[in-house]
Amino acid sequence: MQLSPRLGRYALHVLVVAACYYVGAEVGLLQALVNDQVTPLWPPTGVAVLALLLGGLKMWPGIALGAFAANSPLSDLGATVLITAGNTVGPVVAYLLLRRAGFRQEMDRTRDALALVLLGGFLGMAVSATIGSGTLLVTGAIDTALFWSTWTVWWTGDALGVLVLVPIVLAFRSLRLRNHPVRRWLEASALLASTAVVMAVATTHDLRLMYLVFPFLIWAALRFQHLGTAPCALIATTLAARGAARSTGPFADLDLVVRMVTLQAFNGTAVLTALLLAAVISERNAAREAIERTVAQLADVVAQYQPPALGDLLPPKPREKR
Repeated sequence: MQLSPRLGRYALHVLVVAACYYVGAEVGLLQALVNDQVTPLWPPTGVAVLALLLGGLKMWPGIALGAFAANSPLSDLGATVLITAGNTVGPVVAYLLLRRAGFRQEMDRTRDALALVLLGGFLGMAVSATIGSGTLLVTGAIDTALFWSTWTVWWTGDALGVLVLVPIVLAFRSLRLRNHPVRRWLEASALLASTAVVMAVATTHDLRLMYLVFPFLIWAALRFQHLGTAPCALIATTLAARGAARSTGPFADLDLVVRMVTLQAFNGTAVLTALLLAAVISERNAAREAIERTVAQLADVVAQYQPPALGDLLPPKPREKR
């Protein structure tokens, strides 16, 4: 029996989503803090939400397949099925909430930034964190005393996966390569390098210096809008998660729950500030362009309308008799 081309393409897309989910899981598990499977940065949630945003709800089997493959070596079959269900339901809930809120992939409105952070990141990922942590508790992988610390790490990791991957992929999907001047590329390179240096120092130094990254996020929003804030936010949140996982810099000497709350507060504030400011600048630019187009149209109308000369409006002079 031969598959139809349409069904074959769908199966290929599902397998690609599953493969990307699995690879993201392997990367995320490098910083596991609880039970070798709960991490403060879980990229697969970003992969899952992106798959749903770009491919629709029919992509959920790819998410489930990738989640099952990633979790099966870590738990028994029953726990793996429950955790897989949570890892699938969480992104689906986030997608449905974003669609209900009228989320646009261009992310050129303030409501899009708010929806991604609050609905897609925080609220949607609370579902997967609750199911996953509850499964570990019921199966005896953790005791009651570790439930809330496990939940905060799980929720932080899932939300950060959305906030890290979704904005930058959507930003580069809208990238249009043009002949930008060299100084524009140099400015962008300097911006990214400065953000990385500031965050590398801030997350390894004992002083509380992470707030120093906000001027660079503002710089990115003013000069490059979403295309600049997305990579800067990616650098900031990833390095912050690395510092929290290693208990360095401002995360040193903090217990697990406090570290995760601090990390989530920083990530949410940084990403929301960057995306909101970029959206406001984009809306302002769009309004200015609309006004300029209207002015140009009015100028064309005025140019096409040529009033008659004054002489044409006066009555003709009577002819003199000879």
